[in-house]
Amino acid sequence: MGQTLKNTIRGAALLPAAIMASAAAYAQDADMEARLAALEESVAGSASAYVDNSYLFLIGGIIVMFMAAGFCMLEAGLVRSKNAAMQSTKNVALFSVAGIMFWLIGYNMAYPSATVAAGLFGIPDFIWSSAPLEESHGDYAAASDWFFQMVFVATAASIVSGTIAERVKIWPFLIFTALLTAFIYPIVASWEWGGGYLDSAWDFSDFAGSTLVHSTGGWAALAGAIIIGPRIGKYFGKQVNPMPGNNIPLAALGTFILWFGWFGFNGASQLAAGSIADINSVSQIFANTNLAAAGGVIAAMFTTAILYKGKIDATMVFNGAIGGLVSITAEPLAPSMGASILIGAVGGILVVVSVPLLDKFKIDDVVGAIPAHLVCGIWGTMVVPFSYTNAIMPNEAGDPNYIGQLVGVVLTGVFVMIVSAIIWYVLKLTIGVRPTAEEEELGLDKSEIGLEAYPEFAN
Repeated sequence: MGQTLKNTIRGAALLPAAIMASAAAYAQDADMEARLAALEESVAGSASAYVDNSYLFLIGGIIVMFMAAGFCMLEAGLVRSKNAAMQSTKNVALFSVAGIMFWLIGYNMAYPSATVAAGLFGIPDFIWSSAPLEESHGDYAAASDWFFQMVFVATAASIVSGTIAERVKIWPFLIFTALLTAFIYPIVASWEWGGGYLDSAWDFSDFAGSTLVHSTGGWAALAGAIIIGPRIGKYFGKQVNPMPGNNIPLAALGTFILWFGWFGFNGASQLAAGSIADINSVSQIFANTNLAAAGGVIAAMFTTAILYKGKIDATMVFNGAIGGLVSITAEPLAPSMGASILIGAVGGILVVVSVPLLDKFKIDDVVGAIPAHLVCGIWGTMVVPFSYTNAIMPNEAGDPNYIGQLVGVVLTGVFVMIVSAIIWYVLKLTIGVRPTAEEEELGLDKSEIGLEAYPEFAN
C-alpha cells in the first residue's frame, strides 16, 4: 500500500515534465511537417517527382558502382596469374580513394560556384555537404546526385588501372588516382556538366561521358603507359610477345557486369524520372545502349575473323562490347535503334584495329582500355551531331555540331595528357613507379601484396 502511494506521488510530480516534453515533441513534429510542406511546394510538379528523380540517381548509382566489380573481374582475368591479387586490390583501393577525394574537393570542382578563365577552371569549396532539408533546391535529393556523380569518377580511374597493369607499384598508382579524381576529371567534367567553357562557348554535348569520363581515363592511361613503359619482355624489336590473361571466363564475367552497369551509367544520366516523357527517355536509352553493345560484339567478331584467318579473339570480342557501349554513351537517346547498332559496330571495329596500332608504337595496354575507352570515346563524341540538324557549325538552335565536338575532344586530350604526364613523371623521379625487374618477373602479388591469387597453382 505504501509503495503504491509512493508511485502515485512520483507520477504526479513527473506529469508536468511529461506534458512539456510531449508539447516540445509536437512542436518539433509540426515544424518538420511545415518544412516538408514548404519543400514539396518548392519542387516542380510534386513530391512524387522529387522521390522518383532521387531514386533514379540512387539506383543508377548502385548499378554504376557494380561496374567497379566488372572492371576488377575483367582486369583480374586479363592479367597473368602472378598479378591477379594485385589488380583486385588496386580496384578496391581506387574506388575508395576516388570516393574520398570526390567528397573532399572533386564534386565541388566539377560543379563550382564560380569559374575563372572563361569557365576553364572552377573555384571550389572544400568538403561537399548536403544543404539542410529546408534549404534544399532542385527536384532531387542533393546526396543522391553526389552519390551518382561519385561512382562516375571511379570509372575513369579504373581505365588507368587496366592499361598500366603488371608493372606499376600500388602507392604511386593510388597517388595518381587521388589527383585524377580530385582535380583532372572534375575539371574536365566542369567544362560541360558544370556549365563551363565547352558548354557555354561551343554547344559541346556529351550526354553520359564518352569524352568527359572515358576518354579522360583513356588519355591519362596513355600518358602513364608511355612514361612507365611496357612490361618486361612484351616487345623484342618489331616482334610482339603475347602475354595472355590467366582467366578468360572471369574476363567474360567482368564484361557482362560492365554491360549491366552501363544501363545505370547512361540511363540515369537522363537525370529525371518524374514524368512520362522522362521515364520514356530512360527506357529508350536502355534499349539503345543494349543494341550498341550488341553491335560492337558482332562487328568485333567479324573483324577478328577476317584479320586472323577465321579465328575469333575472345578478348577483342569483350572489348568490342565495351567499345560499343562507350561509343553510344555521348548520345544514347537521340539515335534510332538501328543507328545505335551502327554506332556500336564502328566502335567494335575501332577496338580491333587500334590494338595492333598501339603495339606498333610499343605502347603496352594490358586490357585494351585505350582502344575501348579513348578511341571509342572520341568516335562516340564526334558522331553525336549525326543525330541532329545544323551539325557542321555552331548554330542558334544550340544543337551539337562537329566543330564544337572536335574542340571538346582536343581540349580534353591536351589538358589530360599534359597534366597526367607531369604527375607520372614527377612520381617516376621521386618515389618511383615501377617495381624492380626481379619483382616484376616474380609478380606483383608477391612483391606488392604479399598474397598470391592462386597459391595452389604457383610454381
